[in-house]
Amino acid sequence: MRLILLGPPGAGKGTQAQRLVHKHDLIQLSTGEMLRAAVAAQTPIGLQAKDIMASGSLVPDEIVIGIISDRLDQPDMKNGFILDGFPRTVPQAAALDELLKKKHIKLDAVIELRVNESALLDRVESRVAEMRARGEEVRIDDTPEVLSKRLASYRTLTEPLIHYYSERRKLLTVDGMMTIEHVTREINRILSAIGAVEPKPVKASAPAKQAKAGARKTAKPSGKKPAKTAKKAAKSAPKAAKSASKGAKKAKKATRKTAKKTAKKAVKKPAKKAVKKVTKKRAKR
Repeated sequence: MRLILLGPPGAGKGTQAQRLVHKHDLIQLSTGEMLRAAVAAQTPIGLQAKDIMASGSLVPDEIVIGIISDRLDQPDMKNGFILDGFPRTVPQAAALDELLKKKHIKLDAVIELRVNESALLDRVESRVAEMRARGEEVRIDDTPEVLSKRLASYRTLTEPLIHYYSERRKLLTVDGMMTIEHVTREINRILSAIGAVEPKPVKASAPAKQAKAGARKTAKPSGKKPAKTAKKAAKSAPKAAKSASKGAKKAKKATRKTAKKTAKKAVKKPAKKAVKKVTKKRAKR
């Protein structure tokens, strides 16, 4: 599964990305982390990025794409990935599309977490007020003022990606104002609907399991009995054949005896009659 999560700061992309990572065994690709890893590993692209980062300048898109390209070639990428923080602009999205095309990698979906900016600002104000009331230190980048600037930057640079991916039929929108659990369920539902995730097989109910077990028990004895009967029949077949053979021989002998007796009687009767006639004739003379 290969995904991109879109949404303004505070939309909950990081939380949902982590849930997808754990559920589907994906790799979360953060361009910032990949840049730091490339610099630490002193790869050719990492060395280029190091000099640029040291000067305080933004790393050019071609270097970021090069680092992503190297990362996609690693063996742990076989289950898929979620891109975090990239692309931020339409040119970056176009460069990423070209890279994935060269590597024959299909991007499954771009999930947009749509939120209400006013509600996000209210959330941050409430959180900051609660932290100050508890005497906790508030992070410099976690204030309504900083969030307002980040939201303005998102609208200018990143929001056009919604139209870009919508045209390519990759965009799936989720209401990011729902609870975290509801957002997670909706993301998984739409991923299953597009075939990016295989649906879990429905577990059989207790009655269905019992019926299945009963069918197995019934099937086993019924299969054994015919087999035993067939074996017995096979064993008794030679005996039956011998008995039939003896019977046939006896019947043959009886038939022969009967025939002989009948033949003798047939011969004796005419002979006796002939003798009687001759005797009578002689007596008359």
